[in-house]
Amino acid sequence: MPPRRKDPRKWGRRRPVGRVKKRAPAKAGDGSLNRRLAELTERIDIILPEVTARVAALEHLLLELKLCTREDLRRAREFVRVQEA
Repeated sequence: MPPRRKDPRKWGRRRPVGRVKKRAPAKAGDGSLNRRLAELTERIDIILPEVTARVAALEHLLLELKLCTREDLRRAREFVRVQEA
């Protein structure tokens, strides 16, 4: 008896619905990106209070040496707020 030929109608069939699909592979850089972001956040948390203290010290020195007035400092802060927006 000759061997049976494969039915060409079955070649392009879809997968049965019940099968579990493979998950998409995670990107290789996700872990390192999260780690770098955490490191940057930690650095900012450390540096920000120091920068704030230095600015306050400079403002105090400017007022003490009478190089500017409190009104000048207030206007300068307002100017910075406007530029940030």
